[in-house]
Amino acid sequence: MKKLTLPLTVQDLTDLHAGDSVLLSGTIYTARDCAHKRLFALLDEHAPLPFDLNNAVIYYAGPCPAPAGKACGSCGFAVGRDGAERKSGSVRCTEIA
Repeated sequence: MKKLTLPLTVQDLTDLHAGDSVLLSGTIYTARDCAHKRLFALLDEHAPLPFDLNNAVIYYAGPCPAPAGKACGSCGFAVGRDGAERKSGSVRCTEIA
């Protein structure tokens, strides 16, 4: 298990390989389609972002239905319809991709 403290560095990413298990400590932003669309619009307008995304981690998540009697369900990984566009756009958001 590799332990990483956020925000990430280039060295952190250089040492990772597909299949590695990691434990992340620090701030992880969670966002859905609308949030990504708003962030990219701000970038296209050269407007400031609401928070610093340099070297940040974004967990693209989709909610699961709430179980009976619960206010909300768990949050699971989601793949958006425009994943290729989002992937190329995310490179613009961060110094390391």
